Amino acid sequence: MSPALVLAAHGTRSAAGEQTLSALAETVRRARPGQRVELSYLEISSPLLSDVLPAIPGPVVVVPLLLAGGYHAHIDLPNVITECRPDAVVAGWLGPHRLLTSALARKLARAGLRSTDAVILGAAGSSDPSALADVRAAAHQLAVRLARPVTAAFASAGSPSLEEAMERLCSTPADRVAIASYVLAPGFFHDRLRAAGAGLVSDPLGADPDVAALIWHRYDAALTNRPATLPDAPGLHQASL
Repeated sequence: MSPALVLAAHGTRSAAGEQTLSALAETVRRARPGQRVELSYLEISSPLLSDVLPAIPGPVVVVPLLLAGGYHAHIDLPNVITECRPDAVVAGWLGPHRLLTSALARKLARAGLRSTDAVILGAAGSSDPSALADVRAAAHQLAVRLARPVTAAFASAGSPSLEEAMERLCSTPADRVAIASYVLAPGFFHDRLRAAGAGLVSDPLGADPDVAALIWHRYDAALTNRPATLPDAPGLHQASL
């Protein structure tokens, strides 16, 4: 029996957000019938990761449903693993990756992206410089895919802010500003992106097949690569990104 896959999302007060994450978990299950897949949350939503992990017998691989590193990846998640399942293997967070780029480009096209639009990759943001670097790397990958500049901008912490990026791009000759929504599900941050005044905002990444494929890629990498124990969290294993 293969190790169970536990998806660890942040958590949301949005019912639509929870429904979207449940749909993503179901898409992941359909990709590998018979494989145990459990959705859990770090906070706010239910079930909590701290409750799910002890209830699963046998080996477990945790895949963080996080698009970048940051506090939740480096502090919250390791704390839960150390307390509840120190034998668990933790895969890398999702972004940046070419599969996310494909999903972003497809959702922008469905939203009506035009060749004359300026593009922002709109992310939640973080006080962690490495998390911001992850988002900027994702913006670079999207720029290569779209063959035009893409500005990474942040709805909370991080520079440039969403408002700063909008002001800058609205002063250019571009017909419109389009925001590629770099969030997994509807909720607070996607609402911030929608309220920014852009000509179009793509849907969250959601239950996209490429996102599901990336989750299994992270799972497989966690099992293929020999994990190294993190020095600041004995017993916690972090697979290679």
